[in-house]
Amino acid sequence: MSENRTQPRPPGEILAALGAHTTMTLAYADDDGPQACAVLYAPADSAGDPALLFVTSVTTRHGRALLAGDGRAAFTAQRDGQEWTALTGIQGRGVCRRLEGAEREIAWPAYAARYPYVERDDRLRRAMERTDLWELRPDWLRLTDNGQGFGHKTEWTRQMGDRHV
Repeated sequence: MSENRTQPRPPGEILAALGAHTTMTLAYADDDGPQACAVLYAPADSAGDPALLFVTSVTTRHGRALLAGDGRAAFTAQRDGQEWTALTGIQGRGVCRRLEGAEREIAWPAYAARYPYVERDDRLRRAMERTDLWELRPDWLRLTDNGQGFGHKTEWTRQMGDRHV
């Protein structure tokens, strides 16, 4: 069973699943081909527009690829070690962009709240202050929840006029 909803905000069950996980596998492509990496993320909400915040340097392969291209990426988030009968996870795609200046200052508290140990460790906090904060704005999300029946999916697509670039 699959439900596809085109509405301004993703359904609550999708937002809850994004909040239940901390690590996403971010997939992108560059001149060397497709690649994926794991990054810690924090869900954020700006004026009702869902976003995922993550930290990475522009010197990493994925940082360079996201800066050089159009920022399009796909991702998954799920807990390890699940039984297939209860498997739950998120798939998505959207646009990534580096946050700078005031945008970074506004978004940082959401990331810091998700990972409070960053603020408690002076060395880690200083390192994080020097690295880049990124935002992924999903335009399509799919929640798979086998606990509701094998292959049960709920999808969300951003309304065309709501694309945030």
